[in-house]
Amino acid sequence: MIEARHLRVLRAVATTGSFSAAARELGCTQPAVSQQMKALEGSVGTPLLVRTGREMRLTQAGEALVRHATGILAGLTAAEEEVAAIAGLRAGRVRLVSFPSGSSTLVPTALAALRAAHPGTRVSLEEAEPPRSVELLREGDCDIALAFRYEGAAGAEEWDDLVVRPLLRDRLVALLPERHPLAARAEPLAIGALAGEPWIAGCPRCRGQLVEVCEGAGFTPRIDFATDDYPAVVGLVGAGLGVAVLPQLAVESVRPRGVRMLTLEPSVRREIVALTLPDLAQVPAVAATLEQLARTARR
Repeated sequence: MIEARHLRVLRAVATTGSFSAAARELGCTQPAVSQQMKALEGSVGTPLLVRTGREMRLTQAGEALVRHATGILAGLTAAEEEVAAIAGLRAGRVRLVSFPSGSSTLVPTALAALRAAHPGTRVSLEEAEPPRSVELLREGDCDIALAFRYEGAAGAEEWDDLVVRPLLRDRLVALLPERHPLAARAEPLAIGALAGEPWIAGCPRCRGQLVEVCEGAGFTPRIDFATDDYPAVVGLVGAGLGVAVLPQLAVESVRPRGVRMLTLEPSVRREIVALTLPDLAQVPAVAATLEQLARTARR
């Protein structure tokens, strides 16, 4: 095994012509230079220097190794500088996957703050709903996944193998057309009061949660429309075509028109988190992104 420190000594000896001069250049003792050269010759299995009196010259193997040492040491120096830049957040890349309502609310503010603090750090963004976003993280296709799970939901995901950074708890709210008889009430709305209404359902996981909550209140919702697009849900409600239940964060990501938002009772919340792998959590750019997401969520 050839070590970089041995190559540096060999190059110094070749440049200065002696152990003593190489020692002065390297800031060490002559015996230390001699020991390093013996170790290097032992590693390559052939003499690298021929000593004739006070002079010293390279063997053919020594000349070849010095020739390669220049490029090797230059590459190591460049690598050290690049790693130092990444460690110091002067450079780095983070691949982020988020669900849509997180992408339009939490992510923009967090990434803007990250860019202002660390302009050399680049973040890419893709959208995926959990559990697909979590699968992408485990498969190595992203560095951070924004995900959510509903409190008390059956079959909640297991994240024991991941680093979990809690961000916020997002409550579900009821959306009613503004001319609906119940739209003007100020107090929380029991979901059972909407048992006879036509429903507009959101993403598949939100749809499943809706059915579970409604069945817990003693009825099965009649779902007339289903769409993954939150603005479409709000638009359909605003047009008087039904009622819906959406996470508050999703409602904040659109401009609801012709819609009233009411607090639900009993309260249903989803836990929004940022997930990463244990090793990735130690990467400075990933850690900085997690911190900015948490700061944004606290505001």
